[in-house]
Amino acid sequence: MTRPPTAAQRRVIDAADPVSGRLRGTEAQLAALVKRGLAFRHPRPPHDHFLTPAGHRIRESEPEVAEPAAAAEATATSNSTTASNSTTTSGVFAARIGGEERTGISPAARAREVHSAWQGLLELRRMTNADGSVERPCGWERTHLVQAAALALEAAGHRPATGLDAAGYRVRATPQPEAVAVREPDGEALRACAGTLERAGWQVSEHKEPRTEASYLLASPRRT
Repeated sequence: MTRPPTAAQRRVIDAADPVSGRLRGTEAQLAALVKRGLAFRHPRPPHDHFLTPAGHRIRESEPEVAEPAAAAEATATSNSTTASNSTTTSGVFAARIGGEERTGISPAARAREVHSAWQGLLELRRMTNADGSVERPCGWERTHLVQAAALALEAAGHRPATGLDAAGYRVRATPQPEAVAVREPDGEALRACAGTLERAGWQVSEHKEPRTEASYLLASPRRT
C-alpha cells in the first residue's frame, strides 16, 4: 500500500488552488510531491507545479494520519476551513449548480471565491491547452462538465436556483457525452446563460422538453 503523504506534504496539497491545482511550497516540498507522482512541474515558464489526478484524489480524501498530534492538527485545520467557508466540501471550492440550500456566507465573500476560482480556471486553460488559449475549455472542464459550466455562469453573475425555488439556473449532467443541460424558467435569463457559455468557449443549442415544451440549453465544451 502506498504510504500517505506526510503532514507537511498534506498541508501543501490541501492549500493548492481549488480549480487549477497549482501548488505553493518550497522547492524540496514540491520536488518530493513530484517524486511521489502527486504533482508535476509545468514545462513552460514560469514552471509552476500542479497536482496530478492522484494529487487531486489525495486532497479530496480524508487525511490519513498516524500520530495523535498530527490528527489533532488536521482536525483543527478542517474545523477552521469549515467555519470560514460553509459553501465548500472538505475545503474544496464548488460552483453552485443550482438547487443548493442557502448558506450563511455573505454575497461579497462568495463573489471573491467565485472570482478567484474563475481566474484559476483561466490560468489552467493557459497552462494546459496546447496553444495556451484561454478562450477554449481545457481537459479539467471536460471531466467536470457540470462544475465547469456552473462556474462560468456563476462567475458571470447569473443567479443559481436555491433549494426548491423555480427561479435561477440549474446545470445537470445528461446521457450525451460531453454535454450538460442548463435550465432557467425565465426565457430572457436562459438566453443570457447561452451567451455567457458561448463566450466561455462552449457550444450551445436550445431545445424544448417533449412533454412540457419548456426550453433548456445543451452545452458542450468547444474543441477548436
